[in-house]
Amino acid sequence: MAQLICRDLCPGYNGQEIIGNLNFEVEKGDYLCIVGENGSGKSTLMKTLLGLQPPVSGQVLLDEGLTRNRIGYLPQQTEIQKDFPASVREIVLSGCQNKCGARPFYSKADKERAQANIEKMGLQSLKKRCYRHLSGGQQQRVLLARALCAAEELLLLDEPVAGLDPIVTEEMYRLIDGLHRDDGMTIIMISHDLDAAIQYADKILHIGKKVFFGTKAEYLESSQSSAFVKGEVYHG
Repeated sequence: MAQLICRDLCPGYNGQEIIGNLNFEVEKGDYLCIVGENGSGKSTLMKTLLGLQPPVSGQVLLDEGLTRNRIGYLPQQTEIQKDFPASVREIVLSGCQNKCGARPFYSKADKERAQANIEKMGLQSLKKRCYRHLSGGQQQRVLLARALCAAEELLLLDEPVAGLDPIVTEEMYRLIDGLHRDDGMTIIMISHDLDAAIQYADKILHIGKKVFFGTKAEYLESSQSSAFVKGEVYHG
C-alpha cells in the first residue's frame, strides 16, 4: 500500500522548478534514501513532501488517514537551534504539539509518548539536562525522539548524521534502522553517504541530471550509480 505518491512533481522556489516531473511511490514499510549531488534539490523536495512549501506543479498524495501532522520530520539543524535553552524532556515533548489540536496543554498520553521515545533513544539519564549542553550526537537523538512524537508510520530525515563523527554516525544509522526493522516505520532519508544508503535502504531516489528511482539492486546496476561512486556527479 502506497503511503505517499508523487505525480509529475516539480519542486522549486518562486515558480522556478529545481527538479522536473518526479513520479514515484513510497510503500508502507519502505526505507527510501534520497541521494544526489549538492544543490540538486533534495531538501527542497523533502519540504515539498511535507507541505512546507508548494510545488511548482504536480501533486503529493498521502494515503487516506495519513495527515501531515502525523509525519515525523528531522530537519537539518542550524547553529541557532544547537544553542536552544530548553531541557531534553521539553524539546521531546514539543513533538506532540501537532496532536494537541485546540488543547492548550499536553495530555497524559502526550507525556507518556514523550517518555517512551526518550527511553527508546537512550536519553533517560539526560532528560533534565539543558539541550545546549549536549554533544552533537546526543542532540540528534533528542531531535529524533521529538520527531517520533509526531510520527505515526512515516519519518522524514534530512541528513540526520551531518557533522557527526564516524562512531556517532554509525550509532544514529543503527537507531534509524531499528525504527524501520523493529517498529515498522517507513523511512525517507536524505543522505550524502552512498555507502550507508546502500547498506540500509531498500529503495533509492537519485536526483541529478538524470533521475533514478528503484530498488537498491536496480540502482547498483545502473550507470547513474557508477558515476556517483566515481565522483563524476557527486561533490559532497
